[in-house]
Amino acid sequence: MQKILRIATVLTTCIALGYFSGMQTKEGITDWYPLLIKPSFNPPNWIFAPVWTVLYIMMGVAGGMVWNRLEMEEEKVKKAFKFFVFQLGLNVLWSFLFFNLHNPLLALIEIVLLWLMILETYTLFKKIDKVAGMLLLPYLAWVAFATLLNGSIWWLNR
Repeated sequence: MQKILRIATVLTTCIALGYFSGMQTKEGITDWYPLLIKPSFNPPNWIFAPVWTVLYIMMGVAGGMVWNRLEMEEEKVKKAFKFFVFQLGLNVLWSFLFFNLHNPLLALIEIVLLWLMILETYTLFKKIDKVAGMLLLPYLAWVAFATLLNGSIWWLNR
């Protein structure tokens, strides 16, 4: 039961942070974002919410799976969880920088750091639980795409 509770706790936290990020973007998506020049590969706005929902679920499950290994690999789990929490904070910060501050350049710098933190989290997670690590790969890929999109938007609107 404790294992399920840990997964549920991390899952709930990730989804709540995702919801908070989504609320931060709401005004920017309707008022500011439509005015930007976007690259041809920019996805339609409706795709972001379902993709991020799936990614937050996968992050939450991965985090819970790693937490469940605490008793067996305490030091590794604590280190991995520090990176996990840090990258979650960066994830929320990106939405604020891009959509609230309307600063694609600062958001671009930050998202590169976010991608690096996700990569390190993935590396640490896969050493503890291979499946947990694999669950972060779509997130890593999506943030790589988001980095390209962010960079393109900055370039086109500078």
